[in-house]
Amino acid sequence: MSFLCGLSAFPITPTNRDGRVDAAALRNLVARLSDARVDSIGLLGSTGTYMYLTRDERRRATEAALDETAGHTPVIVGVGALRTDEAVKHAQDARAIGARAGLLAPVSYTPLTTDEVFEHFATVASESGLPIVIYDNPGTTHFHFTSELVGRLSKVPGIVAVKNPTSDSVATVHHLSAQRAIVQQGFSIGYSGDWSATEALIAGADAWYSVLGGLFPHVCMKIVRAARQGDAEEARRLDATLAPIWDLFKQHSSLRVVYALANLLDICRTAPARPILPLAHEAKQRVADVLARLPVGIAK
Repeated sequence: MSFLCGLSAFPITPTNRDGRVDAAALRNLVARLSDARVDSIGLLGSTGTYMYLTRDERRRATEAALDETAGHTPVIVGVGALRTDEAVKHAQDARAIGARAGLLAPVSYTPLTTDEVFEHFATVASESGLPIVIYDNPGTTHFHFTSELVGRLSKVPGIVAVKNPTSDSVATVHHLSAQRAIVQQGFSIGYSGDWSATEALIAGADAWYSVLGGLFPHVCMKIVRAARQGDAEEARRLDATLAPIWDLFKQHSSLRVVYALANLLDICRTAPARPILPLAHEAKQRVADVLARLPVGIAK
């Protein structure tokens, strides 16, 4: 699946205070990504606050995005849920609307065992018929996928890729090598964690699942192209221009920062779902100062 390579850009999901998706604003965000020719759009990821949306609102968001892309840009849709049967329904909805894959995290209240996670993923893949991307996000799920579990899941029909977290560059290189050695041929290995993703791409990762790509797709695509062409120096140079944003992400969380950026750039007017609060005035001013100092043309 060629769309599981390159840049997968993750937009926010604009909503009102009642959790109603602002379809027009979401279409605008998606149009910007399609125009930038990103390799795929990661709709309803953690940045898209999928776990805060009802099934109906997830469907509305997916319909709006797919209507805007009109099949020109592949869309990966977050389908995670506490219950396996609910995750199956979300995946079936996404497939029926036209999503190319589902992004599935092992969200839970009761901590899950390895066997429970395996069965959860195998069931969603088999019963939905939607290709599934493993979403390893231990910061929110408190479950970490070992390379052995990813290798086991890569043999399940319909499980086609993994979205890994990143750490430092040395650890990421070793992690990628270990995972590549154990997964099925053709299985896509990608990374999130925007501040470390450039090194993952240089090391040979297939995909970058990017929060900032949902707002600044052009510079993120330039990093991907440079890494693909073996120009590590240029990829690192471009990544360095974004270092002030990576610092903001680390301090305030990427979610809160991209909401602030979207509002400051007047791309849309929205706030994260409560109980998440927008950045306080001082932090928002720091985001504005960083935005003002970025090189011309980066913020698009």
